[in-house]
Amino acid sequence: MSTSHHAPPQITPLRETWRQLMTSARSRAPRLRASLIGLAVAAVVQGLALACLMPLFQALIPAADWQAALPWLLAMTALMLAGTAMRWWAQGFDYRGDMVHNTHELRTELGEQLRRIPLEVLQDKRAGGVNATLLGNVDETLSYVLTIANMMATALITPVAVALAALWFDWRMGLILLLVFPLLVPLYRWRRPAFGRGMRMLADANERTSSDILEYAQGLPVLRAACCAGKRAERLQASFRHLETIQTIGQKKGAKPNLVLATVMELAVLLVVFAGALFVVQGTLDVAILAALMVIAVRFGEPLATFVLYAKVIDLIEAALGKINAMLRIAPLPQQVPAQVPQTFEVAFEGVRFGYARAGETTLRGLDVRLPTCSLTALVGPSGSGKTTVTRLLMRHADPQAGRITIGGVDVRAIAPEQLNVLISVVFQDVYLFDDTILANIRMARPEAADEEVEAAARAAHCHEFITRLPEGYQTRVGDIGGRLSGGERQRISIARAMLKNAPIVILDEPTAALDTESEVAVQAAIDALVRDRTVIVIAHRLSTIAAADQILVIDDGRLVEQGRHGDLLAREGRYASMWRAQQSAKNWHVLEPRPAFRVMPPDLVFSGGGGSGSAKALLSGEKG
Repeated sequence: MSTSHHAPPQITPLRETWRQLMTSARSRAPRLRASLIGLAVAAVVQGLALACLMPLFQALIPAADWQAALPWLLAMTALMLAGTAMRWWAQGFDYRGDMVHNTHELRTELGEQLRRIPLEVLQDKRAGGVNATLLGNVDETLSYVLTIANMMATALITPVAVALAALWFDWRMGLILLLVFPLLVPLYRWRRPAFGRGMRMLADANERTSSDILEYAQGLPVLRAACCAGKRAERLQASFRHLETIQTIGQKKGAKPNLVLATVMELAVLLVVFAGALFVVQGTLDVAILAALMVIAVRFGEPLATFVLYAKVIDLIEAALGKINAMLRIAPLPQQVPAQVPQTFEVAFEGVRFGYARAGETTLRGLDVRLPTCSLTALVGPSGSGKTTVTRLLMRHADPQAGRITIGGVDVRAIAPEQLNVLISVVFQDVYLFDDTILANIRMARPEAADEEVEAAARAAHCHEFITRLPEGYQTRVGDIGGRLSGGERQRISIARAMLKNAPIVILDEPTAALDTESEVAVQAAIDALVRDRTVIVIAHRLSTIAAADQILVIDDGRLVEQGRHGDLLAREGRYASMWRAQQSAKNWHVLEPRPAFRVMPPDLVFSGGGGSGSAKALLSGEKG
């Protein structure tokens, strides 16, 4: 029986934390390394300055000898100034903007990684989690480094420097100090697993809450319509409760151990003072040395007691580094070399088998089909049959487990990602516009396009007229996800974007399915202009819109079950013919007895269609009335 769940948490060695930190610093790593070393040197210098108190007090107690005291006073002052100057220089990593440049560089690299991550993998990640990594985790990695390093150096390195100097004046007191300060190591190792576990749980809870807040904000119109906003937004409320629970547990479980740590270190400092007093009483220690050590003990009592709490931030940094490195470790899809550029644009699927990793089952099963250049191919079939997967594999959101996909005879895995994106334009059913101007949303297809070219694409997509009626014309901002435009307007903007791109292959994902009749006519006219002289793939649910396609592919359960033109497929009396008859019958359905608006319909509502009649149950089950 496995007992892995009882294994103690793994503690990341500090040298590994150092390595990860230097890696995350990228080009600023030498400067960060120098700053951290500078803080350590400043802490040593500060310790030597405090050690000067012992000979200084010897010169002043019991009788003041200012001639003997002055050199030590000047030495202590010089060392204090040198330590301050060194610390100021070291913290210049923050003050002079190195940290800001570093975080920018790290975010840029994460942004570039987002472009390389296979979209199949990225779609499994919640937007709020990605946002937390790009913003929160990057800041947590670097923003606290010098602050915590300075506090830890003051709490640990400076007292050790004082203890070593004390050996010169009284070896017994110096040895006691050197035995007391290492107590921090076992105490730190005792608490670090709990700190690390707590910080990882807190990071996960914050990421979950961030994701749910973003999802809530984006879905607020739907939540309000469903009366699920506010306290009834169960998912968001659950995230808040979970975060509160994690924070509460962390505070409760940490209170007693933290009190123990503080008490032990305070008692250790008192032990030093007690031992010194005992030696003075015995006449074996100069009272001036004891006075100096008491001043030093008071100076370091609090930093020593809170050292382990400072070290807690190391685990916060490690948790952030873990999430950043996890994202950077996601491998891009493999690229065949040498890269090739297709010269023609026929598309072929050769024995393609594919299954989504998260689904655990095969979505496409041995797909073999060719789409000639400048032809229109329609993909039809029930929901979940694999139609959208076909287009995603062509755009290389993922690679098939078997078989290959080619454009112009070139395997898409041998086409550079940037080049593949140039070859394909997509018009989705759900259009995503960015909160920018209409001009920018169209131009993003080809950033170097002139204003005149953007306007020409808008005219061709039948959206110039409604754009000019807007208050600021092409400079009108469309709002979040294009929320200030109607569905038909957003769709035509996306078609204008595709026309400006002028790609030889066009994918249409049922772009008119959710539109009213007037918008559908305008969008259909725009599509007619877009697909001219291109290789076109249409995902269709309404079969009447693709009756004139050059070929229709009927996909069911990941398999190509029928292929041909509309008339041929009807003549075969197969799966396509059944779908066609069902949709044609549905067009003629109507309520036999009109009811007043807003009344609940009885369960025995009867429909009539195609000259026959029957119960709703019979129609929905596919039986003939």
